[in-house]
Formats: sequence, C-alpha cells, structure tokens
Amino acid sequence: MRSRIFSYIAVMSLFTPLAIPLRVTAQEQQQSTTPHKMHYKVKDLGTLGGAYSFGYGVNNAGVVSGGAATPSQTDFLSQTAFLWDKDLHMINLGTLGGDACPDCSSEAGGPNAWGESPIISETSSPGYQGEDFCGFGTHRQCLGAIWKSGEMTALPPLKGGHNGQAYWMNDEGQVAGFAENGIADSTCSTATPSQLLRFEAVIWGRDGKARKLRPLDGDTVGYAFGINDLGQAVGVSGLCENTHVPPIIPGSDAPHAVLWDKDGTPTDLGSLGGGFNVPAPINNRGEVAGASLSTDGTVHPFLWTRQTGMQDLGTFSGAIVTGIPCCSTLNNRV
Repeated sequence: MRSRIFSYIAVMSLFTPLAIPLRVTAQEQQQSTTPHKMHYKVKDLGTLGGAYSFGYGVNNAGVVSGGAATPSQTDFLSQTAFLWDKDLHMINLGTLGGDACPDCSSEAGGPNAWGESPIISETSSPGYQGEDFCGFGTHRQCLGAIWKSGEMTALPPLKGGHNGQAYWMNDEGQVAGFAENGIADSTCSTATPSQLLRFEAVIWGRDGKARKLRPLDGDTVGYAFGINDLGQAVGVSGLCENTHVPPIIPGSDAPHAVLWDKDGTPTDLGSLGGGFNVPAPINNRGEVAGASLSTDGTVHPFLWTRQTGMQDLGTFSGAIVTGIPCCSTLNNRV
C-alpha cells in the first residue's frame, strides 16, 4: 500500500514520482438515470486526528481500508492503519508496536468480503542490522499481519528472516505478500539501500502458515501484490540486485511480472519492451492488469490473459507514467 505500486485510482496519468502517495478519499457510487453511466460523489473520510489520510481498498459493502495520520504523524510517510464504514466511521487499528511504540506506523489493505484486512506494520524492535523493510524511514522491524475479529495478529516471517509485508487478502482468508528468507546477499543493497537478506513471495493461509512462491528460473527474489479467490497470485520476480523492496520506483527495479497458479507454478507475463513490469490486480477469471515500461520509454497500463498475453492499453497524450494500480482494481466482467 502507501503507493507501493501506484496511488489508488483506477487508471492514472502522473507527472510526479509514484513513490509519493496521493491523498485519496472513498467514493460513493450513485446510479445515473442514463444507462451504462455512473456518477460519483467524493466523501472525505477524515483522519485519525492528523492532517492526512490515504484510502487503499474498498469492499462491496463499502468498508474502506487505508492509513491515516494521528496528531503526532506529520511527514506523509508515517500513518496508522484504519478501517472505515458508514456507521462506525474511522476505526484506528493500531500497530504491532502497541503502547511500547507510539510513533510506529502501519497501513491496511483489502478488506475482503468479511471485513478482514491485511496489514503492514512496524514493531517496537529495531530492524535487522539497520534494514528498513517497511519503507517508513524508521528502520524498525516490519511484519505482515491480519486484522480480523477486532484484533491484529502478526504473520510469521519465513525461517531465518526477520521481516515481511502483507498486501492483499481474498475471501478465502489467504493473504498475498512477501517475506525475507534468511539468505544473505550483498547485492540486495544495490536495489534497496540497507537491505541484507533475500525475500520471497508468500501466501499465508487462514491458519497463518506461510507458503513460498518460488521466483522464475534464474531469479532469486520475488514479491506478491494480489490474489484472487482461486488462490492465484501476481507479483514480481527478479534478482536481489535489481528488484526493489516495495515501495517501488517507477521505470525500474521490477524485472519480471509473474502469475503464480494455485499450485505455486510461476508464469512470466512478458513485457511491453522494457525492464519494469508490475502486475497489480488479478480477477477470478485469471486476468491480470498492471504497468510495464514500453519501448517508447514511458510506462503503459496492460491487460494480460492466457489467450492474448500482455496487451498494451495505451496512454494519455503527454503522459510519462500511466498504470493500473494495486490491488483489487480489475473486476470479473468480460
């Protein structure tokens, strides 16, 4: 989240770096009297007492997830996970740091149909040998977690690793993300400053146990961004020296777009000619959308299907970066 793929609007055209989050509010959808047209009204969800908030996901019941500033969070990187609905409004989900870390940050993705949400959160512990896996700039330990039944539960990292991130959660309770695997690699800091260990794409089951999703042959690291209700996941595969730990940098640091089938088999989704290929959503039809660096030097949105491969969806006049953002931004319609 926090613009870890792209800021959360349906399709966008930007002239500013995508690593800077955009302030996003939830939209209430209203039917028009004209067939096939929709009207939207912007609703300010508020904050947790601070100056800004970011909406990252919404389910069919209108429950919104995101991160919002508390009174002490002021730098647009710091935020605290929230869920919002029309009756309870903004609910502070807290962090894994608890009372021991009042300035820890967290953010919420999803939520799924049951109101369960994946979380990225700092803990009160320092990062492993100075790593900053969450990317909040504080160099604390970073873990994925799940919010359900009114409480936040940490998801275990892989054996030998210290950090993880959870991105999206399907209606079956499976969570897509990635975690360190404990393998030291001195090249990792080339792409991600202070990073010492390799990381792998992961699906955490409803029981909280992690299942690795292997990278493509020849690659050493990967991460998953999205997952559908069939257990298919999408993300990125590459070498630690050229694959940035999210949040990513547009135009580089994401060599191969990947779809992992339910059995974990990876499929390279191809490219539009460049070395930046990031899939974000995958629907229940197995179709994938995302962004890819084109041969014209700009980032274009794409749609991938098994029948057609990666299709360039084009761009807007004058745009340098256009993409389809994370994560559940592709519906199941033809």
